[in-house]
Amino acid sequence: MLTQKKENASVASHRRPRQPSRARVTVLTATAAAAVAISAQAANAAPSAKPSKDEVKSKVDKLYEQAEQATEKYNGAKEKQEKLQKEISTIQDNVARGQQDVNKLRDGLGSMAAGQYRTGGIDPSLQLFLSADPDDYLDRATALDRVSGQQADALRQIQDKQRELAQQRAEATAKLKDLSATRTELGSQKQAVQGKLAAAQKLLNSLTAQEKAALAAADGTRATRGTERPGMNGGTGGTGSAGDTGESGHTPVTGSGRAGAAFAAAQSKLGSPYQWSHAGPSTFDCSGLTSWAYAQADVSIPRTSEAQANIGTRIYSQSQLQVGDLVFFFNDIHHVGLYAGNGQVLHAPRSGTVVRYESMSTIGGPFMFGVRV
Repeated sequence: MLTQKKENASVASHRRPRQPSRARVTVLTATAAAAVAISAQAANAAPSAKPSKDEVKSKVDKLYEQAEQATEKYNGAKEKQEKLQKEISTIQDNVARGQQDVNKLRDGLGSMAAGQYRTGGIDPSLQLFLSADPDDYLDRATALDRVSGQQADALRQIQDKQRELAQQRAEATAKLKDLSATRTELGSQKQAVQGKLAAAQKLLNSLTAQEKAALAAADGTRATRGTERPGMNGGTGGTGSAGDTGESGHTPVTGSGRAGAAFAAAQSKLGSPYQWSHAGPSTFDCSGLTSWAYAQADVSIPRTSEAQANIGTRIYSQSQLQVGDLVFFFNDIHHVGLYAGNGQVLHAPRSGTVVRYESMSTIGGPFMFGVRV
């Protein structure tokens, strides 16, 4: 009887289902809840809305601003690279010439030593013992002293020249290292510009033809089309026909002195396309236009807007500006143009535009100050 009970108990124990652990139940419950939540979100999620024309414009304007910032940094790195290359070339030429001088000094010292050996290589005391003419010996000894003095001078010259060459080689090495870092920065800024411009173009491509036309029309209102063009000598002169871009039929604005000559040169480029990191003669970025214009007036100014801001005399009052003065915008001074009078600027705005007149109030960034070169 006892044996039968044990067998029944054993069978019952094998048939009893295993109870899931509390941890396993918790995990399964959480997983199921998450799945339900995800399904609900997927069911209720609306398709991502296409950005509006105004949103696209805002993003594109910001990307163009960032591209111009990167462009000015690229221009600065490029200018530094060109300067370093010239300096390194000059140092290397000086080192080559210096080495030639050292070689000549060494050759001269060798000739002195050879001559001394031929004429006075015997020990002086033995020369005196063997000399039949003591006076002749004394004359020769004096000559040997002079030769030794010349040797000492030659050695000093060689040592000085070698020290100078060592310094120049060290300077060249440092500049080569700086050049390598500058080239790396150049590549980085180039990628930044291209990336921003590509992102802006992608956004523009998402617009319909009608939206693109609307944006172009809005941009056209920013440019001076003759209806608010500057007057003569920076005054509030008359207006012209609508649609006048300034390339033709525009009453020329004039300035005086070299600023006036620079402004006249810039006027001759109205309608020329904007191209980042270009400084003429056919395409320009903002600081490329201003540096090119002043170069036509035989005035050399730096290449970048940041560097141009640190020359000449600063003018903080817009009312004191004269035609041809450099005018700077945005807190980081990454945009520059030429003052055209009547609150207008002649500049190369950004990618997709041309050299044109524009109201200073529509640049997109605050006017910081002007510079009279």
